[in-house]
Order: sequence, then C-alpha cells, then structure tokens
Amino acid sequence: MNRRAELTQMYKEIKIIAGVYQIRNKVNGKVFVAGTPNLKTMNGKRFELQMGTSYNKTLQQEWNEFGEDAFEFEILEQIEPKPGVFFDMKDAVNKREEHWIRKLEPFGEKGYNPPPKNNG
Repeated sequence: MNRRAELTQMYKEIKIIAGVYQIRNKVNGKVFVAGTPNLKTMNGKRFELQMGTSYNKTLQQEWNEFGEDAFEFEILEQIEPKPGVFFDMKDAVNKREEHWIRKLEPFGEKGYNPPPKNNG
C-alpha cells in the first residue's frame, strides 16, 4: 500500500467523538461553552483565537488582553451514539450544549455566551 492510501485509511479509522467543551479564562473565571459533533474542532477554535479571527468579540478581546496562557480548553462531556436505534447526533449535541449553558450560565459577568432565549 502506498503512503497516500495508508494515510487515507488511517484517517477513515479515526474515531470522531462529539461533545461539549468549555474555554475557561483562568484570570477572571469566565467561560465559553460550545457543543460540537467533533471535539477535535477545539483546535480550530484555539487557532481562530490565536489568529484574532474569533466571531466572539468579547472572548477574542480578553484572549488578546490576557494571553493564550490565561485560557484552558476542557471537555465537559462526550456524546456517544446509541447503538441499534436512530440517533440524531446534531440534536443530541444541541441538547447537551443547552444543558451545560443552563447549568454553568456562561453569560454576562460569568462568560462569553449570549443568554438563552426564553421559550415561552
């Protein structure tokens, strides 16, 4: 097998893990909570902040102010598909992200997420 085919096969075998993570400012305790179908995208979020291109302006501003070392990335929950039944991963990620946002309340003085909209 040539190297390209070998790398392609290795890529296909990598298990993608969905979940919810937080970016925590160790200086002031503020957090940003996000759900994703692939937790490896946390690296992309770090890269956005390093490049100064994050859509979250408050998080970006404090990243610039305090520096990368003032922030830590932490997985809050991994989401496994339920075997043998239809499993809507996107819906599961959204529900678990909502759960963590309601639990941690990462908005206002406590974080970087917008407050949840009232459904009612």
